[in-house]
Amino acid sequence: MTALRNIVSGVQMTGNRTFFDNLREEVRTLPLYNAGLSAEYVRSHYQVEEVAKLGSNENPYGTSPRVLAAIADAVPGSALYPDSAGDPLRQALSHRLGIPAERIALGNGSEDLIAISAHTFLSPGDEFVTITPSFGLHIIHAQALGARVRAIPVRADYSVDMGGLIDAISPRTRMVVLSNPSNPTGGSITAADMNRLIAALSEDTLLVFDEAYFEYAASDSSYPLFLPMLKRCPTPWLMLRTFSKAYGLAGLRVGYGIGSDADLVSLMNRVRSPFNVNRLAQAGALAALDEVDFVQDCVARTIAERERVRVELTGAGYGVAPSRSNFLFVDTGEDASELAVRLLHHGVIVKPWREPGFTGHFRVSTGTPRENDQFLKALAAVAERRKVGQNRNAGVA
Repeated sequence: MTALRNIVSGVQMTGNRTFFDNLREEVRTLPLYNAGLSAEYVRSHYQVEEVAKLGSNENPYGTSPRVLAAIADAVPGSALYPDSAGDPLRQALSHRLGIPAERIALGNGSEDLIAISAHTFLSPGDEFVTITPSFGLHIIHAQALGARVRAIPVRADYSVDMGGLIDAISPRTRMVVLSNPSNPTGGSITAADMNRLIAALSEDTLLVFDEAYFEYAASDSSYPLFLPMLKRCPTPWLMLRTFSKAYGLAGLRVGYGIGSDADLVSLMNRVRSPFNVNRLAQAGALAALDEVDFVQDCVARTIAERERVRVELTGAGYGVAPSRSNFLFVDTGEDASELAVRLLHHGVIVKPWREPGFTGHFRVSTGTPRENDQFLKALAAVAERRKVGQNRNAGVA
């Protein structure tokens, strides 16, 4: 196990070769995804009673009572494997979206479908194009398979550099991945940008359009409806959505993908594990689809709080990216990882960003009004304490 620990930590090995030395370089150098901290961990390690868990973009208003009841009704069947195809849920999604059920894939969260699509359609040496900063697993899964990643930085205003993204596409590009609204910045491309991207793709390139925060963005009538645009796209595409965010089912892990054709989804079904969405998750998601009023209420309350927090942050001098999601991307003007640790002492969890060029930023989820107040108060306290410390150091000098 010592050899494994050395490899994981990046320490160079000397002497006799071990089993781990023969692992693929892509695996040995793969970064570990930052999944964030749990409230339980922060309570026990920082001796705080109240935790504002604002690092994982969950629905702070929980899960609909009717959905909880449907999950409870499914519990007695826990000894039996779930429907491998998830047919009732796929049929319900088919009816809702106007897409044949055979073009819908289910996943253990939408991130499971990111992994499945990478394993299905990428080979070593293929080019993979995306943006930075990005959702870490987009790049990690591509790197694990030996794909050559080309990540195009967003502009200074955090908008997607669509011209740069298109210029990065070559005949060797096998996959283009774009989250929209973007994770972590929260912004969206325009309909014109989408049309430009579609026009630039060839039949040899798969577009993966990750719309995990769709419900938040779509509450604004100015947000483009990208699914109808993709329906007219002549090249392969896969749209991803999830029940983890607005529907409040993050703990059950259920997402879905909409494919350009049944053959694409059929290939993914050969790669995915046969029971990747459990019985309780399927029951909860099926019930959640009918909870339109609950979802709309959660979204409206979240957006109102997001805007209140944004105004407070900008008023305090922080740079904040425009957001159509349930989080904000904040330029702290300092090392965000260090700032995040100081916030933990106040029971506040945010997600510091670690991609080069953005290590001064953190992403903060929108919580309940009480959680958001706790965050704003804690941020003001640690920022003031830091300012006092800097002034003292300046006086000593």
